[in-house]
Amino acid sequence: MKYWLHAFRLRTLPLAMSSIITGSALAAFHHAFRWPVFALALVTAVLLQVLSNLANDLGDHLHGTDNEVRVGPQRAVQSGAISTAAMKRAMWICGLLAFVSGIALIVIALGLSVTTLVFLLIGLLAIGAAVKYTFGSNPYGYAGFGDISVLLFFGIVGVVGTFYLHTGSFAPSVLLPAFGIGLLSTAMLNLNNMRDIHGDAANGKRTLAVRMGAERAKGYHAALVLIGFACLVLFNATHFHTWWQYLFVISFIALDRHLRFVLKNKEPRALDPHMKILALTTLVTALLFSLGLVLAA
Repeated sequence: MKYWLHAFRLRTLPLAMSSIITGSALAAFHHAFRWPVFALALVTAVLLQVLSNLANDLGDHLHGTDNEVRVGPQRAVQSGAISTAAMKRAMWICGLLAFVSGIALIVIALGLSVTTLVFLLIGLLAIGAAVKYTFGSNPYGYAGFGDISVLLFFGIVGVVGTFYLHTGSFAPSVLLPAFGIGLLSTAMLNLNNMRDIHGDAANGKRTLAVRMGAERAKGYHAALVLIGFACLVLFNATHFHTWWQYLFVISFIALDRHLRFVLKNKEPRALDPHMKILALTTLVTALLFSLGLVLAA
């Protein structure tokens, strides 16, 4: 079982949770929170993240990116702990569970309507994006489009979509926290890509970090974190009700320490422990931001 837990990559799950928590808190801020929607959205997001992690494990193995010189935790398929066939079965099961959970979420939130079909299409696109990041022929992660996908699905779709499922409406202002969480999540991917920059370059995986080079990737990383955090600050500045809304600023202490380490770092391997730190800090930021909104509602 421990090999499967490694394959699930539990340290990435806080990112999936952050977008759902934030979108739900924004709904509560608009007095439209619904527990069944929150629970099902959270389950669906976690299942999609696990699906993406399993597909990434298998995809990188099949493309030869996971090898004996790879930096970071050893992958399940590459190490032989889990067979290719078993990983494919797990992907099918996880994808099916995400689909069923997503259907239940959409129907409970929206009933049966044209909007339901639109969200069903978005759900199918999310499943496809989770799988095609590094799995199959021409995976978009190998062409450097992973950052855009994370911003879209962890930010716009995750936050704005969750808000809509709660409220049945769209508010342009929620785009600010959506970009905030999306950019912080994209920073997590960029950190992963900076850690793997040499191995990815050698194996033809042209991530943005590979394309920009290590030093520019550091600057890009700082921009993602700082602009993402600024989006959350700006939302509260334009929707101010109480000073509790700025409770999340506490988390910037950890983000500042993280950025100082990344900007000074010369050894990609040393970035690996900071992936867990950044994921948890993003979750804490989302939780404190959300708590502030709930207290302000």
